[in-house]
Amino acid sequence: MKEKNIFFKILSNLTFWVLIAIIAGALLGHYSPAHAVKMEIVGKTFIDIIKLFISPIIFLTIVLGISGMGNLKKVGRIGAKALIYFEIVTTIALVLGIIVANVVQPGKIDKSGLQIQDASKYSKNADAGFDWLKFFLSNLTLQVLIVAIIIGIILNYSKYREQVIIFLSKISKIVFTGLKYVMYLAPLGAFGGMAFTVGKFGLHTLIPLAKLMGTVYLTMFLFVFLILGGIMRYYNESIFKFLKHIKEELLLVLGTSSSEAALPSVILKLEKMGCSKPVVGLVIPTGYSFNLDGTSIYLSMAIIFLAQLYNVRLSIGEILSIIGILMITSKGAAGVTGSGFIILASTLTAIHKIPLEGLAFLLGVDKFMSEARAITNLIGNGVATIIISKSEGEFEKPSEN
Repeated sequence: MKEKNIFFKILSNLTFWVLIAIIAGALLGHYSPAHAVKMEIVGKTFIDIIKLFISPIIFLTIVLGISGMGNLKKVGRIGAKALIYFEIVTTIALVLGIIVANVVQPGKIDKSGLQIQDASKYSKNADAGFDWLKFFLSNLTLQVLIVAIIIGIILNYSKYREQVIIFLSKISKIVFTGLKYVMYLAPLGAFGGMAFTVGKFGLHTLIPLAKLMGTVYLTMFLFVFLILGGIMRYYNESIFKFLKHIKEELLLVLGTSSSEAALPSVILKLEKMGCSKPVVGLVIPTGYSFNLDGTSIYLSMAIIFLAQLYNVRLSIGEILSIIGILMITSKGAAGVTGSGFIILASTLTAIHKIPLEGLAFLLGVDKFMSEARAITNLIGNGVATIIISKSEGEFEKPSEN
């Protein structure tokens, strides 16, 4: 009887089915690429459905959180604290990427076996730099965040505050219930995303740049368990317990290569862990735009990789310049398609030593490294929310009963 219960528990676990879907997608992509590429629509459709929930969840979470808090000074303090935390931690991520790349030297390989793709569409925009206005106008998450903060503040002064809060609370329950049912489709999204990636790019493309991929994954691992784990330990929390808590979301990101796919359910899980609504509402959407730890590691590592590939020696001053440029530009590496490559191209143009055509070497394996970036970004934002909640006294662990 006990064995039957364990078996049933495994079969009814969403994490189990997402993992099976990822394996099935990779096998289909490897053995039948033509059919696997057609699965792109499955993965994209799932992510598009999830995206429909992101804006209303962020809006409802922030408005209810701020209007319920009543202390607007505290809201401002949380926002300022979050931005300072983001800048410090992403700078550590940039520096770590450079240090590991210089130690492992992933660019010290034979260029002759590398597959080169066209990177001209990214290098064309290098001189123009990153357009922050375009970034803001195309980033719906950031727009919703600002509108929700304004409405939340206004509600604090409104005589209809209680009625509006009751109404929005009912809407919030409906939205989260809808999300719960949509998440049952997560295995299909993971299957489609993984099948397409392996089917289109092929596992064989990884071999020439395996050293770079291994270095990227190693650095992400060190960052999560040493840097983020250390921060969590300082606040008497465990990175391992947190990762266990969001294992379904991590597998979903692994399958779809998109942190957006897990964003709404992570918001809900952080609240269940004990983080307050205002902190979750402010930190997660802001972090999605400005706290991209995984992307920061990849950007700094990619530049050092290309310098090594072309045997370009960078001085300490030039490395510090790279860090300085990426400290600003890496904050805009979300919401705009191809922005990561545009940021790389802009940085290469600024230092005038590494050939822009080097970006073509990265295009072939970029998709296989996007999972590591997305997972690290997701974990980083979750940790930031927990830390800021605890530092503000806005964290209350649920009862064990």
